[in-house]
Amino acid sequence: MKNLYKYFFRGLITILPVALTLYLFYVFLAWTEAAALWVLNPLIGGFYVPGMGLVFGILGILVIGYMVSKPGVRKLLSFAELPFTNLPVVKSIYSSLKSFADYFSPAGKQAEQSVVILRMPGHALEIVGLITRRSFADLPAGFLPGERVAVYLPMGYMIGGYTVFVPTEWVQPIDMSVEEAMRSSLIAWMARPAPGAHPGSAGSAT
Repeated sequence: MKNLYKYFFRGLITILPVALTLYLFYVFLAWTEAAALWVLNPLIGGFYVPGMGLVFGILGILVIGYMVSKPGVRKLLSFAELPFTNLPVVKSIYSSLKSFADYFSPAGKQAEQSVVILRMPGHALEIVGLITRRSFADLPAGFLPGERVAVYLPMGYMIGGYTVFVPTEWVQPIDMSVEEAMRSSLIAWMARPAPGAHPGSAGSAT
């Protein structure tokens, strides 16, 4: 019975990431297929090849990305965003999601957005975080004076996080991309098994 439990656990943690990835890909593919049928059906009638939806979705994303790179289109987009940026509740959700997306966009990756280790003087504790701002000129008065930075501390499994404002000497940049840091935070910085090792084999009887 113990071996059955061990094999089931190993099989589950092996197949779960693959299954979730395939499921999300399937949802995206099903959505693009339905959208492609709705858009292309009046133009091409019954002629449709499976997979055209994926091509249609990728081309659509590329076209949108090209269009929003134009100043005129960005100005029109700002008008289209007015309902989302003025309605109560909707404004808070939309602004938060947009700011989070902008942080990871190529245009948003400026020098001040970096991965750092936060160390408080007199403490051996180390916390990995992301610097989100270095200037406080646009924030309300009341923050402590001196050179300070805002550091976002993500929680494991993306269930939230904290933003702390600390002196610049408390943080030390590390050679890690923002994407890699968020990926590691998602799994609570769990160590990955060495190549060739079986998942769940540590500390288990054979």
